[in-house]
Amino acid sequence: MLDDINLADLRTFVLIAQLGNFTKAAQHLDVSRSHVSRQVSQLEKQMGVTLFIRTTRTLRLTAAGTRLFQQSQQALANIDQALRSTVDDVQTLQGLIRINCVGGYLGETLIANLAHQFMLKYPKVTVLLDLSSHRIDLVEEEFDVAFRMGQLQDAGFIARKLTAIEMGTFASPAYLANHPTITTPKQLAEHRCLCGTVKKWRFRHNETGNEQDIQVSGAFECKNGRSLINGALLGNGIVRLPKIYCDNELKLGRLVEVFDEWEIPSVDFSMLYHKDRYQPQRLTAFIEFVRQAFIHSH
Repeated sequence: MLDDINLADLRTFVLIAQLGNFTKAAQHLDVSRSHVSRQVSQLEKQMGVTLFIRTTRTLRLTAAGTRLFQQSQQALANIDQALRSTVDDVQTLQGLIRINCVGGYLGETLIANLAHQFMLKYPKVTVLLDLSSHRIDLVEEEFDVAFRMGQLQDAGFIARKLTAIEMGTFASPAYLANHPTITTPKQLAEHRCLCGTVKKWRFRHNETGNEQDIQVSGAFECKNGRSLINGALLGNGIVRLPKIYCDNELKLGRLVEVFDEWEIPSVDFSMLYHKDRYQPQRLTAFIEFVRQAFIHSH
């Protein structure tokens, strides 16, 4: 009976184990949930083992299912690599690259421009650029590469640091002139703060190295950096942003640093991609293209 096992059923089993959910696997494959359920039932019947323990709320692998998943996942990856490398044109880079990146200047300008430059170099490459800052799953959401700020813990992908982003706390001269004097981070409680996703602002004293974590409540909250900058320019409050987002406004004096003696530790900006998944030439070339761009920009 093992000789009759359908490879498609095995692929579906591996996908369900990766996503932890029959419904998500069905959506990924664009089939009904009952279809993937039948595939797993057929696989279990042919093998004579139970692969999943199903309840109304949870789904987990059995010991047999775990063994099959661990070995099949790598075996299928090897098959995919053999198939893709066979059809991958060694002379021409082509096909779609799916990119996810934080928004603001980093995504809208920096990474978008790199994508355009790469496409000009390789005209048969197409790009889907998704700008969002939520925590993504590269496998589930089918992105090939992602760009993120901050510390990254997930061991399921490779995170290559590209640069350190210098942060700052800014306000318009008009705002500072019309509100109480502010010299320490603790005084932020007395001021209007314009916030993105981060509401705990960490500061470090320039001389002593002492750190302070300040929980701010946003008078205005938005995940878009340009909206925060516009609010600060209008004198509506204090913002905490990468300096690169408002470099021009700082040079023109339309925004100024709020603190003289306190700074914000810089934040890593990293490129993330799959650790084990086969990488077509277009992706390996793009990864190296981005890496070299950041090396030469410093």
